[in-house]
Amino acid sequence: MPSRPAPIPMVLPKFFVKQRITVMVNRYEIRAADPDGAEGHLLAFAEQKRMKLKEEVTFYADESKARRVFSFKARQTLDVSAEHDVYDEHGTALGMFGKKFGASLVRSTWNLSVPGLEAVGRERRQSVAVLRRVWDFIPVVGDVWVPFVFHFDFVDTASGATVLVSERRKEIRDRYEVTVPDPRLDFRVAASMAVALDALQSR
Repeated sequence: MPSRPAPIPMVLPKFFVKQRITVMVNRYEIRAADPDGAEGHLLAFAEQKRMKLKEEVTFYADESKARRVFSFKARQTLDVSAEHDVYDEHGTALGMFGKKFGASLVRSTWNLSVPGLEAVGRERRQSVAVLRRVWDFIPVVGDVWVPFVFHFDFVDTASGATVLVSERRKEIRDRYEVTVPDPRLDFRVAASMAVALDALQSR
């Protein structure tokens, strides 16, 4: 059987991620950016089921969930530093990402990889990273939800150039503006990484 050709990268320089919380499932909307910078049409709809032994998030074309368009899945089970592979709708690997556990104890740090590009992403403000961790350890107070505003910047490990930026809006519901200045970074991998920064951040 002939091998399937490598997927053609999907390039999208800017999009938005919005979270909707329900009892058992976190839902995410990935929306395009209109020319004026406002939120546009729906690009993908994702669901993250809680309490799963191996993390997997599936992205659909819309809320009907009739068509899978891409997904990401952890390689390991119940591992805070698990690596996650991103797949297109046919199951072909597009890239991967993983949390660097040691570095993330103080400041959340992620690796991101696609063909021809290796990148590392960190929380932009270390002071906010430290405050979030201290808050979580304070009895009673740590149970009070506070919408910390944190941003992530990913840079090419070879050149230091920015490849992805995720900025959280100052709103009660999680909402992010994501820019992707590097055309080597496939939109499906960028969207997976952006959702993971919210869905897996506390793990």
